[in-house]
Amino acid sequence: MSATDYLFTSESVSEGHPDKVSDRISDEVVDLYLAADPEARVACETLVTTNRIVLAGEVRGPDAITHDRIEATARDAVRDIGYAQDGFHWRDAVFENHLHEQSADIAMGVDAGADKDEGAGDQGIMFGYASDETDALMPAPIYYSHRILKKLAALRHAGDTRLEPDSKSQVTLEYRDNRPVRASSVVVSTQHHADVSQDDLRDLVTAVIADALPDGWMPDEKDIYVNPTGQFIIGGPDGDAGLTGRKIIVDTYGGAAPHGGGAFSGKDPTKVDRSAAYVARYMAKNIVGAGLSPWCTLQLSYAIGVSKPLSLYVDMGENPQVDPSRLADVLRDLVDLSPRGIRTHLGLNKPIYARTAAYGHFGRTPTDDGGFSWERLDLVDALKSEFGQ
Repeated sequence: MSATDYLFTSESVSEGHPDKVSDRISDEVVDLYLAADPEARVACETLVTTNRIVLAGEVRGPDAITHDRIEATARDAVRDIGYAQDGFHWRDAVFENHLHEQSADIAMGVDAGADKDEGAGDQGIMFGYASDETDALMPAPIYYSHRILKKLAALRHAGDTRLEPDSKSQVTLEYRDNRPVRASSVVVSTQHHADVSQDDLRDLVTAVIADALPDGWMPDEKDIYVNPTGQFIIGGPDGDAGLTGRKIIVDTYGGAAPHGGGAFSGKDPTKVDRSAAYVARYMAKNIVGAGLSPWCTLQLSYAIGVSKPLSLYVDMGENPQVDPSRLADVLRDLVDLSPRGIRTHLGLNKPIYARTAAYGHFGRTPTDDGGFSWERLDLVDALKSEFGQ
């Protein structure tokens, strides 16, 4: 293969994957606090294992958010995902809550004061990415990996009793001249009811794959792997422990772009791990949406307690259509990249995070209540005007 002809693979995991169960619970806690107080602070980590749910972390919010409300929120999340199994049941799991008050040292550095704006909640680097490979301006391998699992989940939620909540997908695409043209292989492992035969499951999953991929992209039958180790009856937190934040590549770009290392779920939007990664995606998507580049990688960096980013780097390849340095300056003028500015521009102080916990934080559709606001393309006209497009 030439440098422009290659195979690239991304994976996704379903809402019932143990790590995603943890992400969902953590983000439900974030939403619980933000619904009561838009300025609440939350850093919630969740562990799930066989019939046990454990929360830990730091919060600052109204006293009305009691232990009982947090427990009910966690159990409701597990029930909504679909876990009512002997080994992990929304009602029967032991629940432990070790959340405590936010550190005063962190609060002192982050809070706004008479002589300073609100600072970043931690140091770190955050990346955003966009590509014109799909209509969602996402890399195609992760886009279709998510799509397969979302369709399987839709069948399950609609009443298909053959399927259980835990599943994984992996899509390998063939690229020619740097463009995806077909799937060379697809792997799907899905938890299922004990009475389902593997042949029946393969037929079901193969039909879902065909529906998820573009016409003409299906791999050969021998290159479709469904539960390749055999049956998958014991799954979810009963089969493997889950932790918040362990699927950061699934959450972002499937390995097609760098990741700064910080997880998103369980964090309120003052944490730049989350909010700055969202605004980086927002700016990168608008750059590609404006036709300034077929792809864009964007990096931001922050220091704890400091309001403005230390750096903004824009990469559009070896021969960019516009000057990246000038583009970075324009972006700074269009978007206030302080933690407060990001939250205001994207409207992030809202209970909009539980929906992000599965099937990716990016490439989703903005909603009327402010969800996925970082997927808007409302900078496109300004960027086109600035660069004569």
